[in-house]
Amino acid sequence: DTELAIALGNWVIKQALTHLEHWRQQGLNINVSINISPHHLLHPDFVANLRTNFAAHPKLQPHSLELEILETAALENISRVTKIMNECRELGVHFALDDFGTGYSSLTYLKALPAETLKIDQSFVRDILNDPEDLAIVAGIVNLTSAFHRQVIAEGVESKEHGLLLLKLGCDNAQGYGIARPMPAEQLPDWINNWSSNP
Repeated sequence: DTELAIALGNWVIKQALTHLEHWRQQGLNINVSINISPHHLLHPDFVANLRTNFAAHPKLQPHSLELEILETAALENISRVTKIMNECRELGVHFALDDFGTGYSSLTYLKALPAETLKIDQSFVRDILNDPEDLAIVAGIVNLTSAFHRQVIAEGVESKEHGLLLLKLGCDNAQGYGIARPMPAEQLPDWINNWSSNP
């Protein structure tokens, strides 16, 4: 909750758009998702700065950027957060609710917030192979996203067993070390070109 959060957030957005532009020049058409702190999102100049950043990259489509906001942060000032999210969506930017399930997870908030994606917190995903309650929570969130016509991503996928169980539950998007470790941006195109899914 300091000015540093805003400065860092602006730097991250600029870096993400620069990487997207470089990847597009190499023929790699992917989207990038980045975390935005609540303090940054609620800053009066957030949307204007985002518009300026896209103006510096006119070949990029705004839908190639997704902003992740913490579910708990969104609930603190839902009317203001919803207004800002809608302004960003008018630009074409998408949103994801990060760490879903760790906050209030109210259906009212799920209905009100214009986020296209819910990210299931890794604290539930990690133990789905051994903990029936975590499995039930993950299955419930997957069903919720289907009912509300949202995308769902499971965080913390560490093994093929996690991936197989998630696929059976209807979740076909995931992130975690079971897919890849973090890597420098310049290594991503080669990694994608050489990647093959686990049979």
